[in-house]
Amino acid sequence: MVQAGERVVLTYGTFDLFHVGHLNLLTRLAALGDRLVVGVSTDEFNQGKGKKTIIPYADRAAIVAGLKVVDLVVPEESWDQKVSDIKEHGVGVFGMGHDWTGKFDDLKEYCEVVYLPRTEGISSTDIKKILSVLDRTHIEDLKKALDLISSIVDRFD
Repeated sequence: MVQAGERVVLTYGTFDLFHVGHLNLLTRLAALGDRLVVGVSTDEFNQGKGKKTIIPYADRAAIVAGLKVVDLVVPEESWDQKVSDIKEHGVGVFGMGHDWTGKFDDLKEYCEVVYLPRTEGISSTDIKKILSVLDRTHIEDLKKALDLISSIVDRFD
């Protein structure tokens, strides 16, 4: 329940492979108000967006809820729930990372909308690209390469 005079901030995200960029954004958003409400995208909603997560929803929600800057976590189940969440939680500020600039300006009739800079040099997408070299196909390629290198080294013994 929102107390009189409290400024509530709302944001949404998938928060897969939680990293310092997520923490920085949530910390900056929390500083804009008295309470921070975070919508964490459900696995089903992400599937509908064509996104595949590594960490399941329940774990991602628990990680976000465990942060001292977060007051409440709610499931994000659709694009359309933002207005009802703003009204239900008495939101005064809706905030997202700057890569979403302009995409939620329609919410300005309900609350202030801000887009904050993301932490440079880190993103879940980049981490997933790096981890993709560890899939089974790449591991087999690495084994073959190591076998080839080993056979070359054996020639010099």
